[in-house]
Amino acid sequence: MAAKLKKGDKVIVLAGRDKGKRGEIMKMVPADDKAIVQGINMVKRHTKQSQTSQGGIIAKEALIHVSNLAIEDPKDGSATRVGFKIEKDGSKVRIAKKSGGAI
Repeated sequence: MAAKLKKGDKVIVLAGRDKGKRGEIMKMVPADDKAIVQGINMVKRHTKQSQTSQGGIIAKEALIHVSNLAIEDPKDGSATRVGFKIEKDGSKVRIAKKSGGAI
């Protein structure tokens, strides 16, 4: 499932407290089937001051499971599933199941 979503993809959250929100995948963790999405699943962390960063309460994105994400259809912006198609030149392309357009 993790191979269907990649860093840089625009996704829609399907479940959880951020349901309906949209964001871009900043980092994938394929070993755990999780992703970090920009502005989604925000948590507050109490951090100690270090030489490089200021201490205090910092809001940052937490991991979210890929089963709670759906890729955004490039044609109409709705949630869609991902399929694969082999082109004539032999390359493998991801396509949106809803519209059939290449992602």
